[in-house]
Amino acid sequence: MDARPYSEEGGLMDRAGMGQVTMGSLFDGIGGFPLAAVMVGIKPLWASEIEAFPIEVTKERFPDMVHVGDITKLDGAKLPPVDIICGGSPCQDLSVAGARAGLAGARSGLFMEQCRIVKEMRNADIQRGRTGVSVRPRFMVWENVPGAFSSGEPKGEDFRIVLEEILRIKYGAVSVPGPYPWSWGHPGIVILGHDLSVAWRIMDAQYWGVPQRRNRIFLVADFGGTSAFKILFKQDSLPGYSPEIDGERETPPAATGDCPDDTSWPYTDGDDDFGDDLLDDLLDEGECLPYKPEE
Repeated sequence: MDARPYSEEGGLMDRAGMGQVTMGSLFDGIGGFPLAAVMVGIKPLWASEIEAFPIEVTKERFPDMVHVGDITKLDGAKLPPVDIICGGSPCQDLSVAGARAGLAGARSGLFMEQCRIVKEMRNADIQRGRTGVSVRPRFMVWENVPGAFSSGEPKGEDFRIVLEEILRIKYGAVSVPGPYPWSWGHPGIVILGHDLSVAWRIMDAQYWGVPQRRNRIFLVADFGGTSAFKILFKQDSLPGYSPEIDGERETPPAATGDCPDDTSWPYTDGDDDFGDDLLDDLLDEGECLPYKPEE
């Protein structure tokens, strides 16, 4: 995600030409999201973590980042407002390696706390008089294991809930249908009109310098526009994209390759032509990460 402010077209840019894009990190661990943020000029203001050792690590690495404590005890309306809230809620209950309690489990169910905090912060900003794209946080990022696609009863119900709860942060009456009898498509997007979008895809850590294959879902929600899919699939359309060097621009391996034949694109859109154009652009450019779904 680029560190520039927002444009009406959905790109990131500095509001009113001043200030800096800011981020809050939930389930912070040893600060993976803050590290990514500072590498692109985004400032992590605060983090929520309860384990002592990771907190000591991030206090050393990010001395200006405030630790706000247990997520279950936070009030989003009282936290310092940020442009982006990131979080990888505990995965144990969603993983195919676990007991698969799903979102009903005590650990993975903490995802609901992330949604609560985002909603509380946005509502507080609205009460302060902010409107449209200026309401914070504009963006939410969620990371988790691919097992989330198949967890729940019926199969895939938990990811349906994830999408529905995120969309309800802005529009409380939204209902998301399940993919049954099929499985969730990945990558995928949801578009509601011109002021709410969610996109998700699988990314494999081996393409970012980690010496192992580690597939993870990355989901981006844009509560003020349609840039979610641009952030995940079309980085060169955002301000601040890396310039060409000797006529060439390096593209990470994870952003290349042919789309798998069984890729589906579930989406909801108030403007069919608008949504179709976005989907056509992505499919034509083949910007899907090949991935074999977990059974």
